[in-house]
Amino acid sequence: MMLISVLGCIYLHIKSKKELPSETSSASQKHMGYLRRPLLVLGPLGVVTTMELIFAIMGIALVCWQFGNYFYVSVKHPYMGSMRKDSVWLVRFRSVSLRLGYASNVAWAFVFFPVTRFSSILPLVGLTYESSIKYHIWIGQVVMILSALHTVGFFVYWLITNQLILLLEWSPTWVSNVAGEISWVFLFAMWVTSFAYTRRKTFELFFYTHQLYALATFFYVVHIGVSWTCQILPGIFLFTLDRYLRFLQSRSNTRLIYARLLPGGTVEMTFQKSRGVHYDITSSLFVNVPKISKLQWHPFTVISNDNLEPDTLSIAFTWEGSWTTKIHKELSSSIDRLQVSVEGPYGPGSTSFLEHESLVLISGGSGITPFISIIREIIHRSNAHKGGQIPRVQLICAFKHASDLTMLDLLLPVNNTPNDLSNIQLDIQAYVTRENQPPTDDSQKLIQTKCFKSIPQDKPITQVLGPNGWLYLGFIITSSFILFFILLALVTQYHIYPIDHNTNETYNFTVWVLWDMFFMCVSIIAVCSIAFLWHKSKIAAEDQKQIQNVEMLTPTSSPGSWFHGGGTELESVPYQSLVQATQVHYGGRPNFQKILGGCKGSDVGVLASGPRGLRQNVARICSCVGATNLHFEYLSYSW
Repeated sequence: MMLISVLGCIYLHIKSKKELPSETSSASQKHMGYLRRPLLVLGPLGVVTTMELIFAIMGIALVCWQFGNYFYVSVKHPYMGSMRKDSVWLVRFRSVSLRLGYASNVAWAFVFFPVTRFSSILPLVGLTYESSIKYHIWIGQVVMILSALHTVGFFVYWLITNQLILLLEWSPTWVSNVAGEISWVFLFAMWVTSFAYTRRKTFELFFYTHQLYALATFFYVVHIGVSWTCQILPGIFLFTLDRYLRFLQSRSNTRLIYARLLPGGTVEMTFQKSRGVHYDITSSLFVNVPKISKLQWHPFTVISNDNLEPDTLSIAFTWEGSWTTKIHKELSSSIDRLQVSVEGPYGPGSTSFLEHESLVLISGGSGITPFISIIREIIHRSNAHKGGQIPRVQLICAFKHASDLTMLDLLLPVNNTPNDLSNIQLDIQAYVTRENQPPTDDSQKLIQTKCFKSIPQDKPITQVLGPNGWLYLGFIITSSFILFFILLALVTQYHIYPIDHNTNETYNFTVWVLWDMFFMCVSIIAVCSIAFLWHKSKIAAEDQKQIQNVEMLTPTSSPGSWFHGGGTELESVPYQSLVQATQVHYGGRPNFQKILGGCKGSDVGVLASGPRGLRQNVARICSCVGATNLHFEYLSYSW
């Protein structure tokens, strides 16, 4: 996996520097479209595509093959590794319990890959950090089931054989039972607080409990020892490297230029970014506000466009949860500066959906945010006259209240760049589900714009490794892994071997694995810190020059909403075009079956973003046998 990760970095670097011909990308998109079609739409699993089902089957097959192999050994050689001469069935019971632990180690080897944000492996298979969260959940369930069977199996065995004293054993030359039990307790706490209901209703409980992963992993590694740690080392190594790089980026304060408070409760926050930061549409940004919580990082979709807004980056959200409510309260107060740190932006694995002949964008509530960046990118392409096909766009958006229509104001950026909408075919169908007629009260229609001061410590958003990040990441992975092996070889040759002489019976079992973990951390910290400081020194002068001109980016007024309030004169030509392309329906929900059934053309991309029910409903329609022209993809993920 380490080799695949390095080769993936090289491939992604070459791909980022070389644009493929549109014909090639379109052809590959059509081939990949079949693998991305919804195959199963199940409540607990959500929308499962053909590619995801293939990966799931491969993973299950690997775990089953490993367990089957271990089980065969247990049956054929029941007394292998057993120091007691118990009855055959009892020894086999112990052996099966042990092999269940071996099988869980296979799942452990993959559990960290889906949550490695700056990963070169996920983009190779068309995945992003957000979309791969489901794999982390699935693999985590497998780990818990197998480790629970392994743990309970040994408890039962020790109870039957009157060896419960082994629960307290921490052997100096063999497996530590106590470490395994501690690890399992931490895993169990993480598991019971990670179900969907807990995540959505008490996110803070889920978030803080999940930080126990470090202790759970530490005691698990101490439990299994050096030999079995080698099997899961690549996942732990790459995740730790990614986590430290994110830590380095998040240590600096980010300059918040302004925030816009929309009448419907939507908040737009705009940060300054370095021009060297390039990101794709539908990217995400993790935000931390120390005044609210120093530990919590919340992901938000980036609504700005790198081409239209080269100096800024914007996110948008509605204040529904406790954290976003506190953010809204802070921004609504009379503060003149808000300390913010960010991680990212993290781009999607692919933006090939722009190669479709037409796009149908279906959203519910704040799920419209990914589509804002898509529409802005289409506007840029049409104005840039780069040639190529500009897809027709139909936006189907559902809101609870008429005041939520103000989110449509975000479709156009707040800057001085001319945005000509005459070259694109845009149709917006907005549905207000809980109100039967337009509002008659024009109050609270103004968009409040809050501008913020900055201090010298506030910096623009920068990429942690610069524009050649993939290449530098490959270098960091290679260098840190080589340094890790050199340090490990030195301590093995000159410290461990003179004591143990390759018997694996003399040197302390726990200390041996602690050397591995210590050298892994030292290698990662040393190489990443050097690379980060070198890159930071390169961009310091450029960022200082950019800060001097940032005042030009701040809006000077608080305009009214074009879609709520009705009293604003349509003096802006782009907004006139946007309003004319919009039709608002009150008191009903969109009929997805009718809308998608009426889509013409052989290549229609269907993107859904919003609540789980909406995504599953759209996926069922697109998975029908007759809907071969509909290519489904979803951009909204539930934690």
